[in-house]
Amino acid sequence: MTADALAEPTDRVGGGWTTALGLANVAIWVGWYGPLQILLAQQAEDFAPGTGMSKETLLAWVTGAGAVVSLAANPFFGALSDRTTARRGRRTPWIVAGAAGGALSLLLLAGADGLWLMALGWCLVQLTLNAAFAAVTAAVPDRVPRLQRGVVGGWLGAAQILGAVAGTGLATAVGGIAAGYAACAVFVVAGVLPYVLRYRDLRLPAADRPAWSWRSFTRGFWLSPRHYPDFGWAWLTRFLINLSNALVILYLLYYLRDRLHHDDPEQGVLILTAVNAVSLLATVVVGGIWSDRVGRRKPFVHWSGVLMAAATALLAAWQTWPSAIVVAALLGIGLGVFMSVDFALMTDVLPTARDRGKDLGVINVANALPQVAAPALAAPIVTYLGGYRMLYAVAAVIGLAGAVLVGRIKGVD
Repeated sequence: MTADALAEPTDRVGGGWTTALGLANVAIWVGWYGPLQILLAQQAEDFAPGTGMSKETLLAWVTGAGAVVSLAANPFFGALSDRTTARRGRRTPWIVAGAAGGALSLLLLAGADGLWLMALGWCLVQLTLNAAFAAVTAAVPDRVPRLQRGVVGGWLGAAQILGAVAGTGLATAVGGIAAGYAACAVFVVAGVLPYVLRYRDLRLPAADRPAWSWRSFTRGFWLSPRHYPDFGWAWLTRFLINLSNALVILYLLYYLRDRLHHDDPEQGVLILTAVNAVSLLATVVVGGIWSDRVGRRKPFVHWSGVLMAAATALLAAWQTWPSAIVVAALLGIGLGVFMSVDFALMTDVLPTARDRGKDLGVINVANALPQVAAPALAAPIVTYLGGYRMLYAVAAVIGLAGAVLVGRIKGVD
């Protein structure tokens, strides 16, 4: 289990391995989306009166602070896993440590009694779960051959949306903020156990570990777009489309409550998440399989991004509860194809096998950075520059830009 750690994989992975890794991914996303969709918004509403901030601004500050932590944590732990020579492998120790730390951090959030403890708890959740997520993501290029990565990426994409639905459902169903956090914490730990207990990880021989220096370690996080242009354009495409999606979901609970005056906004968020999940699941695996069979990536990423931008523009023009359901379905269709094929595209442009975890961590910054940028953009737009209609119009333009720029990638069909 050591000789192939840095080799390009050729043996196809089985369904059991993919299922176990997918379940670990579900667990991580439960730990993120239970808070993001429901629990943090409820806490922000409780704590805002004593802070002098609106609930929207308080939520933006807390989620933004957590996203800043995520920006550094994902590539940092990816780089550490690249250098790990433990008997359990390069990735598994970080999955275990990240999941355990994430569960404890969620329990800290459950007992938060004010803004500062809430912010600290969420930052720790981002720190620890990003350690696990970096290792889970890096396991794919470690073990999966190129022409199977579309379908595996599809199943991991399905796992992410299932995690979002499960996290939202747990946060809604168990009753109460503390109980919601506790339920998510239990799920995080239980979900990673099948993978870490059943499947052995590839070990990195100590002789293959690069010599340590802080200078080379920190400089390794910069990948010049001039030297790796495909990597740079792929990163920018993912960032813009994720930013568009983050702008849509950030204030969803408040949008239903304050703009649409929905009778039960928490239940409304759950319904929209479920509609989005069903349509996403209908396309996420199919899109990956189709991309693998035709051997192409860019057209799938382009047209799925265009569909998502069009759906977001529809939300800006038609602000009713029925339109929200239609948009949730259309976004799910587009996001399903995007998640599976874009993930395969990302693994196709990685510069070296030795730095897979670190380089995927840099790519995953394109997932986390929108969580910083979205609150900074959304709060002033909603408060001062036109409200939710303008917010979703801006999100549509950003998403369309991401769909167009994928054409700049030259080394992948």
